[in-house]
Amino acid sequence: MNEILEPGMFVRHPGKPDWGLGQVQSRIGNRITINFEHAGKVVIDGAHVALEPVFDR
Repeated sequence: MNEILEPGMFVRHPGKPDWGLGQVQSRIGNRITINFEHAGKVVIDGAHVALEPVFDR
């Protein structure tokens, strides 16, 4: 599912709901940089975490 992610899209981390809503900053291969409401900028390995896209904010 991470293949559809593009900069500007909103996501949630399924294992870290306390991080809040995140906005994708960049995706290079499996390396996804996201700016989360409560965790700040985080780099995720998309090979190990399936982020949940948020279409209705």
